[in-house]
Amino acid sequence: MSKTAKITAICNQKGGVGKTVTTVNLGIGLAREGKKVLLVDVDPQGSLTASLGYQQPDQLEETLADVLGFIITDKPVSPGMGIIHQAEGVDLLPANIELSGLEVTLVNTMSRETILREYLNSVREQYDVILLDCCPSLGMLTINALAAADEVVIPMQAHYLSIKGLEQLIHTISKVKLKINPCLDIAGILITMADMRTNYSREIVELLRSAYGSGVRIFDSIIPLSIRAAETSAEGRSIYLHDPAGKVSAAYAALTREVLA
Repeated sequence: MSKTAKITAICNQKGGVGKTVTTVNLGIGLAREGKKVLLVDVDPQGSLTASLGYQQPDQLEETLADVLGFIITDKPVSPGMGIIHQAEGVDLLPANIELSGLEVTLVNTMSRETILREYLNSVREQYDVILLDCCPSLGMLTINALAAADEVVIPMQAHYLSIKGLEQLIHTISKVKLKINPCLDIAGILITMADMRTNYSREIVELLRSAYGSGVRIFDSIIPLSIRAAETSAEGRSIYLHDPAGKVSAAYAALTREVLA
């Protein structure tokens, strides 16, 4: 029997909540546990691509935009097209600014919400896990990611405004589940960049648990606020290499175990 990867979208329409850092460190964490992992950069800004060491995404020959362009125009996609084998044991389908042009094209495409799903279904059997790093908007690219995914992980900061934005995101996920992808579920909310020494962060976490905890899983692992986590993006490597003994790598290792449990 052929195994097929679980596809997880890392999604929040709010920027700066740790989506990319989470995609990198959860993905590499799972690879360190022996899983075969594909990370897909679904953001024209190419933050995931840069965070994995490809600091000039616009110079890459093949990216997600090319792959999706082939599918839209019914050209055959060769196996492994655009996929880069990254040094820390994950595969990456990178993105760059060309993806924003493709998003415009998608609007007038037949079955426009499921173009990414069509591609991922063709590579699914080669992986255990596929993580999609979504862009900070609820546009056509994010809808494609939600249409392709089995589940969504929502990273969010321990801030009052983050809770306000969460309602809109959960509403969008419900709409996609109803109209396009009945298999879509919320895997959980991940609290990121939290300074749990402050009353404010602790109060927000409590507020979140009381408002959503009965209906949505809230991961026990909380990613602490740390300059080290921000530095990893510029370094082009994971927190496990950058600061192996630090609290952020311990938190992402704990999250990895939670996801696998």
